[in-house]
Amino acid sequence: MSDARLDTALQSAIAEGLLPPTATAPVQDDRPWPVVLLTAFGAWLAAIPLIGLLGLLLFDSMRNGPGQYIVGVLALAVATYALRRTRLPLFVEQLLTPLLIVGMALLGWGLFRDLPEAIPSAVLALVALGIAFAIPRPWLRVILAAAAAALAALAWLPWDRAGWRDDLFRFWLSWYLNLLLWAAAGAAQRSLLGEGWSARVSAAIESLRAGWLLATLLGLAWWSGMTFLVGASVAPSGLAGDLFGRLTEHDGGGAAMAAMRVASLLLAVGAAAWAARRWPSLRSPAAAGVALVLVVLAWFMPALGAALVALSACAVGKRWRLAATAGLTAAWIVGGFYYQLAWPLATKAGVLVVAGVVLGALAWLAFRGDGAAPASRGGPAESMGLAWGPGGLRSLPVDRLGVVATALMVVVAANFAIWRKEDLIANGQPVFVDLAPTDPRSLMQGDYMRLDFRIPPEVLEGAGGLLDNERPVVVALRDERGVVTFVRLHRGEPLAARELRVELTPMHGDWVIVSDAWSFADGEAARWAPAKFGEFRVDSKGHALLVGLRGAKLEKL
Repeated sequence: MSDARLDTALQSAIAEGLLPPTATAPVQDDRPWPVVLLTAFGAWLAAIPLIGLLGLLLFDSMRNGPGQYIVGVLALAVATYALRRTRLPLFVEQLLTPLLIVGMALLGWGLFRDLPEAIPSAVLALVALGIAFAIPRPWLRVILAAAAAALAALAWLPWDRAGWRDDLFRFWLSWYLNLLLWAAAGAAQRSLLGEGWSARVSAAIESLRAGWLLATLLGLAWWSGMTFLVGASVAPSGLAGDLFGRLTEHDGGGAAMAAMRVASLLLAVGAAAWAARRWPSLRSPAAAGVALVLVVLAWFMPALGAALVALSACAVGKRWRLAATAGLTAAWIVGGFYYQLAWPLATKAGVLVVAGVVLGALAWLAFRGDGAAPASRGGPAESMGLAWGPGGLRSLPVDRLGVVATALMVVVAANFAIWRKEDLIANGQPVFVDLAPTDPRSLMQGDYMRLDFRIPPEVLEGAGGLLDNERPVVVALRDERGVVTFVRLHRGEPLAARELRVELTPMHGDWVIVSDAWSFADGEAARWAPAKFGEFRVDSKGHALLVGLRGAKLEKL
């Protein structure tokens, strides 16, 4: 940051009450970031063999005795003491960072071994906060505070995997309590400034609150499960996948769910009221309408209220990066509503469609109000992008013209894609591909069938990587019934009789024919379970479209 921008930020912080009037600008770190990055990379590489050697020498004593406590506390003490120095060689500074991680890991090893499961997480969270407060390096404070927030949330949960589903309320409550602690720390920060405490204390609390909030927002997004479209392309596995699956199955009723909804709704109302109080420009009918939509959505999405509180507080406090993160979290939570299996698809669609229509109407009214304002920003030639006749739209600023043009392009592109698929269904060759259906129900998408088309591995040899510019095309031999057998990759050679080309599509780390799934209405799993063939339409260029599934004798299901 330049000196002028730093002085401006300093004066703004003093005016907002974030810093005392006697605050001065800190000494700036003038090291170029490429140098910092390369030095950090070298330091971490050098730390790996040193840590490994230390582990080999002390493994027995740490495994069978109190060695992990001694070595862990010693590592934390050495790293903390060294990092408190204001001037430290960059290589040494980066070398001490993995030492902090090792110290925390060793201390956690001993605590989790000797104490009940909730206590170690709470102890490690306090240790991380204490070290973060003691180290005058903002980036380390943010990371350590984020780790402390995650540990504090885990302190509320049992570690038995079978207990995750029964403790969704506690998991939700832990992140809300984290948000409450974040708000309390902000109040304490303002109180300390009012009492004339050092600006260094305020700066430390600011970094700690930033890291704590980032971890809390991540936890709220995690609690909400996968968001729209991401769940179709990213498939978590192991414990993370199990937890995401359970979180997707939020119970639609019960006292716990009702309490979560009420809390989310009240927090959303409070966030809107706080923003309107501190931001006079939000005291308008359009802004009130947007707030009402978000409040209603907060009722359906129990994690949304906390994200909106963070968004409101950070925006009012002009912490724009944290506000942007909170906004992304809120968008993730809204998108996660798509995958909540406890709600019927029609209900989810209705809620989101109504919310979209209302927001669109509010945006239109706001644009119309702007257009009705006096034309003091310039004449028609400067402010208009389009003019219609009497009774129509008389002026359209350039930015709105861009919105309209984008919408028209989306409509044209979507209808062109629909036309191509309809043409392929009507005129493409009907062929059938032997398949091995798997996983008749997905926790992420409801009822649908995973498809595994039988393409011999030797046919795909030389197909290239998934990141290549061109998709591979295979040659299929079609028999009298229309069933195809894949025989080789197409290299541009002419095709024989009954041969046709089929283009492959990259999906989930493999090459498939168009898609690896067949979606159907809820409750129709038994209808599609006997499927043995996929029914496709293929054109002369190899473009294929999955149009249905067939039984063992090619009968329709």
